[in-house]
Amino acid sequence: MASPSSPSAAPPGSPPGPVPVDDVEFAPATHADGNGAPEAGWRRSRLAPSLAEAYRTVPVSGVGTFRKMLAFAGPGYLVAVGYMDPGNWATDLAGGSRFGYTLLSVILLSNLMAVLLQGLASKLGIVTGRDLAQACRDHYSAPVNFALWLLCEIAIAACDLAEVIGTAIALNLLFDIPLTWGIVITAADVLLVLTLQNKGFRRLEALVIALVATVGACFLFELFVSRPDVVAVARGFVPDPDIVRDPAKLYIAIGILGATVMPHNLYLHSSIVQTRRYEQSAAGKKEAVRFAFIDSTVALSLALFINAAILIVAAATFYRSGNTQVAEIQDAYQLLSPLLGVGAASTVFALALLASGQNSTLTGTLAGQIVMEGFLDIRLRPWMRRLITRAIAIVPAVIVSVLYGESGTAQLLVFSQVVLSLQLSFAVFPLVQFTSDRLKMGEFVNPGWLKALAYLVATVIGGLNAWLLVQTAREFLN
Repeated sequence: MASPSSPSAAPPGSPPGPVPVDDVEFAPATHADGNGAPEAGWRRSRLAPSLAEAYRTVPVSGVGTFRKMLAFAGPGYLVAVGYMDPGNWATDLAGGSRFGYTLLSVILLSNLMAVLLQGLASKLGIVTGRDLAQACRDHYSAPVNFALWLLCEIAIAACDLAEVIGTAIALNLLFDIPLTWGIVITAADVLLVLTLQNKGFRRLEALVIALVATVGACFLFELFVSRPDVVAVARGFVPDPDIVRDPAKLYIAIGILGATVMPHNLYLHSSIVQTRRYEQSAAGKKEAVRFAFIDSTVALSLALFINAAILIVAAATFYRSGNTQVAEIQDAYQLLSPLLGVGAASTVFALALLASGQNSTLTGTLAGQIVMEGFLDIRLRPWMRRLITRAIAIVPAVIVSVLYGESGTAQLLVFSQVVLSLQLSFAVFPLVQFTSDRLKMGEFVNPGWLKALAYLVATVIGGLNAWLLVQTAREFLN
C-alpha cells in the first residue's frame, strides 16, 4: 500500500526510510510499528497524515494578524456544518413544536460543549501532528481500536443517513421528485466532492462557507416573518430541570445533543487543522492553536444561531398555533406559509434544507476518510470510500421510504441523532485523556481547570446517554 508521498529514489532492496511531507517527517505506511524513535509519550513514530493531499497546503505565515486569522479560517466551518445538518432540523423541529422554547437551553449547552471539545480536537492535531484516530491507534490495543473504529463508522453512517434523507426531502419539496428517487440521486454527490477535492482545499472551504451563509440568511428571513416572543425565547435559554424528568423531553434533548456534538467531527477537526502550514516551533503551534480556536468558536456561534432559529421558528409557528405534533420536515414545509401568511416561507425553508444537506455530505466524506485511514491505515481512493458510506446510508433510507413513505422519515432522522449521541463518549473520553497527558502534549497539556471541565462534560454526556437508555428500557418493558 503506497503512501501518497512515498519516495521514488530509494536504492533497490534498501529498507524504506522516513517519508517527508512538507517540513515534517513521518514513518511510511508500511512501518505500522514505527521503526524510528517515536516522540515522548507515543509508542510509534508518526505515519503519513490523513488527507495527505491537503496536508500543510495553506500558507499562514508572513502576514498581519487579521490576514493570518483569515488564513486560519475555514476548518471551523467544515466542522460547524455537522452542527446544522438535516438531523438537527428533525430534532429542533420536534423540540420546538412539542415543547415550545424549553429546549433552547439544551441547544445552548450543547453548543458550549462543542466549543470546548472542538477546541481540544484542534489542539491535539496541531500540537501532536496526529488526528484523534491516529492517536487512538497509537495508544490503545488492536481490539480496542477496532471497536472504536466500528463505533465511529456507525456514527458516520447515522449522520450520512440524516444527510441522505434531508437532501431527498428538499428535492421532493422543491422539485416534486419522489422521495425514493431523491435518496438515490444523492449518491451522485460523490462527483461534486471529488471535483472540489481536486480543485484545492480552500475552494472546498469557500463553498462550505457560502452554503452555511445561505442557510443563515434563510433563517434570518424565517425569524423575521415568524415574529417569536422575545421574552419567551430568553426564558428558554435557562435550563429547566423538567427536561431530565420528562422522558419525552429527555429523548428529544439527547437527540439535540447527538445532533450538535457529533463524534466524527472531533476526528475531522483534529485532521483538517493540519492543512495550515504553521511553524513547527512551540511559538508557531501556540499561535495556530489560538487562531484555530477563534475560527471554530466563530463558526460554532453561527451554528448555534441556526439551530436555535430552527427551534424558535417551530415554536413560534407550530407550538403557538397548537400544531404540537409537527415533527416531519414535510409537514413543516406545508404549514409554514399558511400559518405565517408569507408565501415564500416554505420555499426558503426547503432551500435552506437543500443547502444544509449538500453541505453535510462534503464534510461527511472527509470524516469517513480520516477515520478509516487513522484507525486502520487503509487508504482507499476517495470515490470508493464515499460510495461505501453512501451505500450504507442509502439502503436503510430506501427501505424506510418504500415501506413507510414520508411518515417514517422524521422518526428515522431523530433516531439517527440519538445513535450519534450514544457513540459520543467513545470519542470524547480519548480526546480528553490525550490532551490531558503531559507526555503527549508537553507544555500544551490541559491545565487543571480545563482538565476538570473537560472530564465533567464527558461525564455529563455519558450520564445523559445512560439515563436515556434506562428511560427507553422502561418504556419498552411497560
